[in-house]
Amino acid sequence: MSAEDLEKYETEMELKLYREYRDVVGLFKYVIETERRFYLTNDYEMQVHSVQGEVFFEVSMADAWVWDMYRPARFVKQVRVLTFKDVNVEELNKSDLELPGG
Repeated sequence: MSAEDLEKYETEMELKLYREYRDVVGLFKYVIETERRFYLTNDYEMQVHSVQGEVFFEVSMADAWVWDMYRPARFVKQVRVLTFKDVNVEELNKSDLELPGG
């Protein structure tokens, strides 16, 4: 496979992933972003832990969708993320999801 073929394949996969995201985003209430992944979920729990002066976050989600073009199935029943990096949580506003003129 040439570099051009690989780039074309990745571009097609990203477009397919975006289309899937567009189709499912309206089903979810929250966007959760970590340094490695982007999740959609309706329910989450976040805990902040401190061990020997180090702070880390534990985020648990149920029935989530994960933005990852390399996963064959993006809907996951349970997700648990441990990270020392920032975690961003945003509540989706349903009016933000509507397309202009639609």
